[in-house]
Amino acid sequence: MVDLIPSDWAKQCTEDPHSVIVDVRTDIEVEEGKIPGATQCNIQYSSQFMNQIQAMDPDKNYYIYCRSGGRSAQACMLMNAIGIKNTYNLSGGISAWDGPLE
Repeated sequence: MVDLIPSDWAKQCTEDPHSVIVDVRTDIEVEEGKIPGATQCNIQYSSQFMNQIQAMDPDKNYYIYCRSGGRSAQACMLMNAIGIKNTYNLSGGISAWDGPLE
């Protein structure tokens, strides 16, 4: 897992042809806006979350975020534990994000 500040996270994610953006927040949080192109995998539903990440391609690069960076760091560690090596945590979460939302 690598923690990246929002500007570096956005730049690296945009330039990475193998990037996958994952939002680990709840449905209510996602309704408030999400980073364009993000797929939601709610970490609070642990068994569903584990099923979702086990189905992910371990050769892709995953850019993970939550509200403030804590749950996404946890998600990165869980993904690393199952063999997904390239995870990038948005430091400060979407609260620190100043890019576009959808």
